[in-house]
Amino acid sequence: MIATQDRVKMIETTVLSDDWYVLRKVTFDFLRSNGTWQRQSRETYDRGNGATILLRDPKSGNVVLTRQFRMPTFVNGHDGMMIEAPAGLLDDAAPDERIRAEVEEETGYRVRNLRKVFEAYMSPGSVTEKLYFYMGEYDPAERPGAGGGVAEEGEDLDVVEVPLNEALNMIERGEIVDGKTIMLLQHAALLQRPQGHTR
Repeated sequence: MIATQDRVKMIETTVLSDDWYVLRKVTFDFLRSNGTWQRQSRETYDRGNGATILLRDPKSGNVVLTRQFRMPTFVNGHDGMMIEAPAGLLDDAAPDERIRAEVEEETGYRVRNLRKVFEAYMSPGSVTEKLYFYMGEYDPAERPGAGGGVAEEGEDLDVVEVPLNEALNMIERGEIVDGKTIMLLQHAALLQRPQGHTR
């Protein structure tokens, strides 16, 4: 099998915008499976990598999510108020360090028993971002801050605490439509399924 780097010849990269993050147009030749080369161009949006987490209280079974306004969903027909798992860009920090800080900024809670569960590219057709997914625990009595995000960065978040089963029902009702959040909630649901149980 031919290595991927031997199937791609970079021809030209043009920066289309770097107002907030970087949008590039990449022109390249790609060696198709039939042995012919084809010139293609794609736009790639580079906003850096990020991390996200599902916080769960091991005693009550509740999970902690956030609600915030997201303009891209608003212009695509949603009311814009997205219910999501806490998340943030790495900004050159290690993923586990960044997610601990992000959780306190957004929810006010401290993370216990942090563990990485997987990595995923969320929109590989156009966005370079890779997300690091974590699970963690929180104690409702251990909340050093109020959360809400960083006002200077335009964040204005509400903290949402619901039982895991209710969060799963919110997916079914179309109230949770964020991909990373659905992935983490479904992962948590699989973890609580009794061993040997099949559908």
